[in-house]
Amino acid sequence: MEQGAEVLLKPLSECQIAIVGIGLMGGSLAGALQGACHQVVGVDRDEVAIRVAQDRGYIQWGTTSLADGVREADVVVLATPVRAIIELLREIGAYLKPGALLMDLGSTKAHILKAMAALPPDVEPLGGHPMCGKEVSGIKAADPTLFQGRTFILSPLERTSSQALALGRALARGVGAQPLVVSGHRQDFLVATLSHLPYLLACALVSTADATTSADPFAWQIVAGGFRDTSRVAGSDVTMMVDILMTNREEVVKAARVCQTKLEQLVSLVEAGDEDGLREVLSYIRETRREMYP
Repeated sequence: MEQGAEVLLKPLSECQIAIVGIGLMGGSLAGALQGACHQVVGVDRDEVAIRVAQDRGYIQWGTTSLADGVREADVVVLATPVRAIIELLREIGAYLKPGALLMDLGSTKAHILKAMAALPPDVEPLGGHPMCGKEVSGIKAADPTLFQGRTFILSPLERTSSQALALGRALARGVGAQPLVVSGHRQDFLVATLSHLPYLLACALVSTADATTSADPFAWQIVAGGFRDTSRVAGSDVTMMVDILMTNREEVVKAARVCQTKLEQLVSLVEAGDEDGLREVLSYIRETRREMYP
C-alpha cells in the first residue's frame, strides 16, 4: 500500500482490536468494546493484569508478547503512559499487518504524532485522547462505562486516510464517547489549562495543607468536601502525570503562569481589604463558571 493511498478497512464490528497496556484506561476500553467489535486482545507485561481482564470478560485472550498480540489485529490501541507510547511506536511498526489502524490514548499529542509520522507507510496512524479518567490506576479500577458521554479527541496525521479516521470515530462512538477531531498542537494547548493545570493546582493545595495545618490533630477531622473534591486528582498516578507534564511543558508552564497572576490578583484584593473589588471579580468568575456548566 502506498503512503496516502485509500485502504479498505473492516467495519468496527468485524475488527480484531489489540489493546497494549491493560490498566485503567486500556482495561476500561477493552470492556467498553465488548459487543462492538469481533474480538479484543490484551497485551501487557503483567500477567496478573491479563488474567484479571480475562476473568472480567474485558478481553478474549491476552499475551505478554507485543508481536504476538498485535500481529493479526485490525486496530491496535496503545494505552500506556505517554513516553512509553513513544517508545512503543519505535518498535511496533514491524509487527503490524498492512492497513492496520494504530491509535493511542495519550493525554498529550505533539510528541506522539511526531513519532507516529515515522511508522511504516502501510500503517494507518491516528492520535487519540479520551477526556476521562480516575485518580486511581490499574486493571482493578477499570470501568467499561468510563467513556460514556465523554469527548474522545482524534488527531489525524496528514497521511491518515479518511477511512481510518472514520474507523476511529466508530471506535469512539462504540464505547459511548463523542468523537472530536482536533489537531495535536491545538489539543495540547487546550488540555494544558483544562486538564493538566488542575492536577498541579490539586497538588499545590495538598502541599499547602500539609505545610500549614497538618501539625494540628483536628485538621483532618474537619476537612470539608470542597477540599476533598478540589484535591481529588492529586491522587493520580505519578508516572502517568510526570509523562504528561514533561511532554507538554511549554503549554503547561504558560497556563500555570497565567494562573499565578490570577491568584495573585485575588490575594492582593483580600490583602488590601478591597471588598467591592473582590466582590466584582468573584461575581464575574462565578458567572463565567455558570456559563461553562449551565
